[in-house]
Amino acid sequence: MFHRTARLFLRPAWPEDWEAVLGGIADEGVVRNLARAPWPYGPEEARAFAAMPQNPCRPHFLVVHADSGQVVGSAGLGDHHGEAELGYWLARPFWGRGFATEAAAGVIEIARLLGHQRVHAGHFVDNPASGRVLRKLGFVPTGLTRPRMSCARGCEVPAHEYILNLEAEAVPHMRAA
Repeated sequence: MFHRTARLFLRPAWPEDWEAVLGGIADEGVVRNLARAPWPYGPEEARAFAAMPQNPCRPHFLVVHADSGQVVGSAGLGDHHGEAELGYWLARPFWGRGFATEAAAGVIEIARLLGHQRVHAGHFVDNPASGRVLRKLGFVPTGLTRPRMSCARGCEVPAHEYILNLEAEAVPHMRAA
């Protein structure tokens, strides 16, 4: 599965992408904001990420700058108690340029096309920039802040939870005459 936005191309990672993945995520400032990525993040983890099989219902993508072909980060859908959960990371040089919002919006379009009714998301309380991205995309805070494991930090960290109801935006199906 592939998706194009105004400035980005979302595509599956290929095994030969491991060095580009490592170049973007081998930064403690990036990894500390993720739940599942370890620190340090080395070649073995990057190779495993680049070779990870796709789940057709919950795809994940490399985020590539459409003009330069440079890997900007990753975005995709994971599992949250049986429902879709948005996740993303960007390499530090691409922070603050709207790429997270643009890539995540592309993933939400895909979630909608795949028939997901809701998409969950969250961010650690010490990463408010991610909360701003989620609110720009229409996510609504659930009011819950729960501890979530951060592999990179080696402990649980409070995380704010959000939800985006795609059902409310759905266009009613037309009945055949």
